Amino acid sequence: RKTGQGHKHVPHGAIDKRCRDLLGEVGLLAKADHLPRDLTQIEMRKLELARAMAAEPRLLIADEVMAGLSHNEVDEIIALLIKVNSQGVTVIMIEHIMRAVMEFSQRLAVLVAGKKIADGPPKDVVRKEEVVRAYRGE
Repeated sequence: RKTGQGHKHVPHGAIDKRCRDLLGEVGLLAKADHLPRDLTQIEMRKLELARAMAAEPRLLIADEVMAGLSHNEVDEIIALLIKVNSQGVTVIMIEHIMRAVMEFSQRLAVLVAGKKIADGPPKDVVRKEEVVRAYRGE
């Protein structure tokens, strides 16, 4: 069906297949017929990620996607973000869970009140005194 001027015709079956493929990629295919309100917190995060990937982005900003999740759930989201990144999508992670930041990041930039105080390889950045003070809220 046509969705407007300049949009190509996409058969309804192709849209359904794409949606199911995306749900499968994030581990939600078994919940494809559920309403979002019936999903758990981790399942909602996975659904949000699938929705974002539907747009086939080159850049994905993951803003506090792990807040409130358990240790194992954080691991699940890290694995999904690594998978997304391996598919050629640049991921900018805004996160306070340092375990996730360190496991995921190739480069770490630390901002305090909008000012960059450190930038570089994660293992080097977290050793900087100004970063440690900022993390402690000093």
